[in-house]
Amino acid sequence: MSNYIPLISSSLTGPLGIMHLPRLWQKVSLKATGLLHGDYPDIGGGYDSMVLGALSIEADAFRAFVSENKPSYIECENWVAQNGSLTPSGIAKLNRQITQYHHDDATRNEILRAAGLDDSAAISDAPNLNNLDDWTEFHKEVLS
Repeated sequence: MSNYIPLISSSLTGPLGIMHLPRLWQKVSLKATGLLHGDYPDIGGGYDSMVLGALSIEADAFRAFVSENKPSYIECENWVAQNGSLTPSGIAKLNRQITQYHHDDATRNEILRAAGLDDSAAISDAPNLNNLDDWTEFHKEVLS
């Protein structure tokens, strides 16, 4: 059985408009079925924790819901809406934090080098660097 590299971008949203939530749902869902690639945590300390913290949802509660119920994405969003703390201004603030986050120079350069780019590449924000990192790993693990 294959393990999957999550390819949903942190910059994508579902109907609630919460960036990174679709990716978090995918990672936790894959981990619950034993299909998440070993290099990826189901709930890590970066955007995963940032999103859950902004929504006032405990990581263990989210993990348990997804693991036990295997929800579709919309079912997951409905659970988040019922169990989390959601306001339009809170969602907007979280989304700004996600889009404005930048990796440190060493992390940025490591991701660019692994993709075959040098540090003159115009990519500097973390969501797009993370996309590039996922695509590089996907190519290495699946396509080459």
